[in-house]
Amino acid sequence: MLSTPRRAPHAAPEGGRALGAGPSRRQGRVEARLASLPRETRDTLFLLAVVGWVVALQVAHIPWWCSTLTAGVLVWRGTLALRGLPLPGWPWRLGLLGLTLAATWATHRTLLGQEAGVTLIVVLLSLKTLEMRARRDAFVVFFLAFFTLLTHFFYSQSLLTAAGILIALLGLLTALVNAHMPVGRPPLAQAARIAAGMAAMGAPIMLVLFLLFPRFSPLWGVPADDRGRSGLSSTLRVGQIAELVLDDSIALRLRFEDRPPPQGQLYFRGPVLSAFDGVEWRPARAEFPTRQVLPGELSVSGDPVRYEVTMEPHRRPWLFLLEAAAQAPELPDVRVRMTSELQWLTDRPMGSLVRFSATSHPTFRHGPLALTPALREHVALPPGYNPRTLALAQQLRREHGSGPEATPVLVAAVLDRLRTGGYLYTLTPGVYGQHTADEFWFDRRQGFCEHIASSFVILMRALDIPARIVTGYQGGEMNSVDGYWTVRQRDAHAWAEVWQAGQGWVRVDPTAAVAPARVGSLQRLSAPEGAIAGTLRNLSPDIAAQLRAVWEAMNNRWNQWVLNYTQGQQLDLLKRLGFQSPSWADLAYVLIGVVVLVSLLGAAWTLWERQQHDPWLRLLQRARARLQASGLDSSEHTPPRELALRVQQHWGASQAAQRVAQWLLQLEAQRYARPGTADTPTLATLQSEFRHLAWPRKDPR
Repeated sequence: MLSTPRRAPHAAPEGGRALGAGPSRRQGRVEARLASLPRETRDTLFLLAVVGWVVALQVAHIPWWCSTLTAGVLVWRGTLALRGLPLPGWPWRLGLLGLTLAATWATHRTLLGQEAGVTLIVVLLSLKTLEMRARRDAFVVFFLAFFTLLTHFFYSQSLLTAAGILIALLGLLTALVNAHMPVGRPPLAQAARIAAGMAAMGAPIMLVLFLLFPRFSPLWGVPADDRGRSGLSSTLRVGQIAELVLDDSIALRLRFEDRPPPQGQLYFRGPVLSAFDGVEWRPARAEFPTRQVLPGELSVSGDPVRYEVTMEPHRRPWLFLLEAAAQAPELPDVRVRMTSELQWLTDRPMGSLVRFSATSHPTFRHGPLALTPALREHVALPPGYNPRTLALAQQLRREHGSGPEATPVLVAAVLDRLRTGGYLYTLTPGVYGQHTADEFWFDRRQGFCEHIASSFVILMRALDIPARIVTGYQGGEMNSVDGYWTVRQRDAHAWAEVWQAGQGWVRVDPTAAVAPARVGSLQRLSAPEGAIAGTLRNLSPDIAAQLRAVWEAMNNRWNQWVLNYTQGQQLDLLKRLGFQSPSWADLAYVLIGVVVLVSLLGAAWTLWERQQHDPWLRLLQRARARLQASGLDSSEHTPPRELALRVQQHWGASQAAQRVAQWLLQLEAQRYARPGTADTPTLATLQSEFRHLAWPRKDPR
């Protein structure tokens, strides 16, 4: 099986059969060609197709040369199988291995780690097919493919990924079953049915292990790396978030316990940027040590908003909570803390899906109420940048005054300029130069939220008003199927905070002055759609929206029930089973008990199945065994009538031989006589007579 196939002759078409024309003729030729292939060739091609599917799932995460090399090797191996040519020798394989190692080092600058390891395992899987001469070589390919399947979860654990992996798993099981089937040409459909049955029988065991097997965090989770996927980083350059808005993937989902706040109040706080070097915004610099916020400097009022967050992995130690959360959310095995800028951080990057409950107060006040030296960093500007903006600030001070008491008036004047000055909110503002604020205020007069927020904060600082940029997400949309609010990467946003005497830090969203619908419910930016989704939306927008809502609701259920099944939920399951204070020992006892119970049920089922085998065949087998012990051999296919004839020929007309022969004839009649035939004994009668028969003795010769 799976050895190098010999060239098979082409199957001649049957005489007089019309193949049709066009596609029908080509289809008939393909079917005839496949039917004429030897089993080794057919099985090899099927396994190569399954391996190709396994590798195709990784195309988005491996270098382009890895995909090209793997595809070339698989096509090469398939061509050799079809033409019956010998496999390449070790120099070819060694050369391809050296090329793989060199390309991996050039791409990742290492041969270790997640990215380099996945690249190597994918190429090695394809190269191993070039050594597939015997069944043991095929087994190595099987297990390499199973291992490669696991690496898909490094990048995604979504429902779509799981579906693709399930298809690959069933394909590999089919190939594995087919490799153990006897010689001949068993159809692949038969092996597929057996593989599906095995998977179905193993599903309950996998479910029990999923529910009860201890989850040892963080070993259970997927290792995190340093790649930021949320699009929000600890720095901000003009144009960065404009690119992120094209991403329609989900950042987090929320479920509110009560009525949610208006969409215009949904601000999910992320990194706070206070230092500006003229090009890039960063967090507070070390030379301006910000005073730690005292508990009394964050005061909340009004009714709280309680909600549950399911946050997608973003490889950053940030939690996105509604402004403002005074209490720390509870995360399993993760420590959280709040910075002086009201940003919630964790002790490690969020490399896996996480769900937690939080409480926020839309009405809040934070920061010092009086001017302090710690606020100096929030009015600092680099010299030599945005001279026209600095001149605009001097003009505004002459018109509206200066000092802390004039801050509300100056803020209102700048916002009025944004509303009435012909400024536009656009996704394509073009490339900005060195003086980004000058270009926005006087030249381009258009930009995305980061352009507007950055220019606004620069102008505020030029007015000697402490100000900073806050990044995060704003808005969201409710899924009508499951009632969850969905916040996407395109909802990434940047707004400003200005300090006012007696009030502390006050949120000001200058984008709302330019485009009020951006923070409302009337206008949301949309990511570019694919050809199929775009066509469906053009034909029926309502159907497209409903299908999308259903699919995202299914993904949400997958996240809630499968990916977010944590240690705490395991212990909650034990509580529902009656344990008052469940522990890991209780979990182990329950798991052992379930394993023992399943083993007993399996043994009982085996015993029952044995009892359900044809009792007539078992009785005939016992008769053959007794005759063989007396010296009369027979095969498993010898019928009772033939056995009776052999008994009479072997032992003659002895009384014991005649009784045994008569009993065998009655046994045949009990099986094959017409229903209702008189004098047909029952099976129970024959079983009783069998125990009292005097069997002929073995010939002493």
